[in-house]
Amino acid sequence: MRPVITLITLGVTDLARARAFYAALGWRESSQSQEEVAFLQGAGTHLGLWSRTELAADSEVADDTGGWGGIPLAHTVGSTAEVDEVLAEAAAAGGTVLRPGTATFWGGYNGVFADPDGHRWEIAHNPAWPLDDAGRSQLPD
Repeated sequence: MRPVITLITLGVTDLARARAFYAALGWRESSQSQEEVAFLQGAGTHLGLWSRTELAADSEVADDTGGWGGIPLAHTVGSTAEVDEVLAEAAAAGGTVLRPGTATFWGGYNGVFADPDGHRWEIAHNPAWPLDDAGRSQLPD
């Protein structure tokens, strides 16, 4: 297996609402999207939006909406100001800021928001992980 994640699919309760939320954050839908599933263009890793019920069945798990799934998504930006800007964009689009931007113990700066379905996103600036021209973080060796 190559160490590449090509698609992360989020189970959503209202696909139209999820499409509108991510469009407001700048995600662009692919022509491969269909009525019941949206595929959003990323820089190498793409985002899928699909019915939470259908995704649970396809994944062979019970659709338990009562707990945290244990998988936060992360988006790295180039500055502390950008962390605050993205959190504000998420709030304006209908997300909930769970933790505003703050200095971290590891020398960076981050905050957390939830999309309308409760999926957690960490927005972080990590000075030890520089970004390339496409916005992909480069981990040190």
